[in-house]
Amino acid sequence: MGNYLNSGNEQFRKMAASEIYVDKTGLIEYTNRVINTMQGYLCVSRPRRFGKSMAAAMLVAYYSCGCSSEALFQPYEISASPDFHKHLNQYDTIFLNVQEFLSRSSNVTEMIARIKRMILRELIEKYPDAAYFDRTDLTESLKDIYTAYHRPFVFIIDEWDCIFREYKQDKEAQERYLDFLRDLLKDKVYVALAYMTGILPIKKYGTHSALNMFDEFSMLDPGPLAQYTGFTEAEVRKLCEKYRMDLDEVKGWYDGYSFEQEPSVYSPRSVVSCMRFGKLENYWNQTETFEALQVYIDMNFDGLRDDILNMIAGNHVPVNTGSFTNDMTTFHSEDDVLTLLIHLGYLGYDSVSRCVFIPNYEVQSEYVNAVAVSDWGEVSSALKNSAETLKAIWEGRPAQVAEGVRQAHFETSHIQYNDENALSYTISLALYAARNFYTIHRELAGGKGFADLVFIPKKRFPDKPALVVELKWDKNAAGAAKQIKDKEYCRSLEDYSGNILLVGINYDKKTKKHSCVIEAAQK
Repeated sequence: MGNYLNSGNEQFRKMAASEIYVDKTGLIEYTNRVINTMQGYLCVSRPRRFGKSMAAAMLVAYYSCGCSSEALFQPYEISASPDFHKHLNQYDTIFLNVQEFLSRSSNVTEMIARIKRMILRELIEKYPDAAYFDRTDLTESLKDIYTAYHRPFVFIIDEWDCIFREYKQDKEAQERYLDFLRDLLKDKVYVALAYMTGILPIKKYGTHSALNMFDEFSMLDPGPLAQYTGFTEAEVRKLCEKYRMDLDEVKGWYDGYSFEQEPSVYSPRSVVSCMRFGKLENYWNQTETFEALQVYIDMNFDGLRDDILNMIAGNHVPVNTGSFTNDMTTFHSEDDVLTLLIHLGYLGYDSVSRCVFIPNYEVQSEYVNAVAVSDWGEVSSALKNSAETLKAIWEGRPAQVAEGVRQAHFETSHIQYNDENALSYTISLALYAARNFYTIHRELAGGKGFADLVFIPKKRFPDKPALVVELKWDKNAAGAAKQIKDKEYCRSLEDYSGNILLVGINYDKKTKKHSCVIEAAQK
């Protein structure tokens, strides 16, 4: 057993022995279907915290002939597969964590040379009698070993894209690295399976097709691997039952990634932390600061800020993902920035409507943190002060509520402030803090029509009043409150019993002022 050749199953054994381990060995059933075929090249990209390294360690433990893993995998899904024993520990497996090599090298050229030396040393140690043409040439030596022993190799490459994240501006270094991978893997008879994992899909260089033999599985479309992208709803439900957590609240915090073959995918690291510590909190910021997001949302593209604020308010925004070149520096429009944020996990993507959205409350709080410290004028102030605006509603201070809404008024060419929909968008920003305490419904049916916004207290906050909000444009706030009563909007709260506040908000087109009326009710 070596460090890079047949490195064994110890890492996966530790992962499987953790307090919380969710069985994802079904992934192996897919790799077993494509191993030793032309489809045996997989590039799987996911955000940080989404189990990429766990999957890599699992595949090494399964395929490596340097260990015995039957007992390790016996309790898990893959053991029931007809091909379980056929491929179990049958391959020379080369595992590379590219980030580790890069951290120990001063440049990409040195890193590539180090990778070659390390692997060659272990290959020659295991196969000293092969007829090597050049013991310093990695690709030729792999060919020589295959010719002598007819043993194909499995390649597992973790953090494959770190070059594009750390050498963002060095196109020459990036192309040199892609050429190294192409020379090592493309059209090589000694490759049984090549599995690469990282954050970004394979870099596009015009007509340069260094790695076009790979099938790509990304946050845009993970295809048949969707259920292995994160935790599924069924998996999270079991954890919630075991750890006595409320599924609906966990869903609001950590769900939101949706794919055609798996409609509900949760952020796995955050779910694990939530279960272990018993708290619904933002665990995202333990691995990445909001400044990482701020760099991108502050970019000077027409419409980008409008899109971000629209999504913070809970809306979906159309996006064209086709022009993104799969790096972190080449941006031609706000669409390219939004596409990068999909790959980084900061946005969910609906492939049917081709729209992006903020997936959950945890990620949404990262946007609010970033906007609050950015130079976004009074919108930044409105988000910072949203807790005070909400408190003003609870305490019956309509003038302060109107001021909070005024701060959130963000008029642009894309978001015309001329109807109740635009006002609804503004209210969502002004009352952002309400997401801590309420489940928010838009145009919820009730009585003789639809209430514009209904805020129902979460189970943890039974002392908070429900809010029924009616919006008016160029009318009056008292009329909005009257409409709530006349049309019996409170009937939309069928399962709720407690205090209710009726909130009418109006924007006067002539005076450009907001007004608010707050009345108490009981159900």
